[in-house]
Amino acid sequence: MSAYVIFTREETISQKDMDTYSALVAKTFEGHSLEVLVAYGEQTSLEGQGPEGVVVVKFPDRDAALSWYNGEAYRAVREHRFLGAKYRVTLVDGV
Repeated sequence: MSAYVIFTREETISQKDMDTYSALVAKTFEGHSLEVLVAYGEQTSLEGQGPEGVVVVKFPDRDAALSWYNGEAYRAVREHRFLGAKYRVTLVDGV
């Protein structure tokens, strides 16, 4: 069953760190089976205050998603995201 990692950026703190993260994150995808479905596209909030941006990444299953997220390459790069913005990151199984 497919699994999805949903990144919701709530507030940018350091554009410099976000620029670094953006420049490096694609390289962490190498060797992983995934598909970026949504990446900061135009959004319309239908209820409540919307986030600054949303990214949705599809993986073959939960284990594949966790392998990427907890892998050495992404752990090093995500430190820039932690410094650059407040995010919510959710792993959800598909149907």
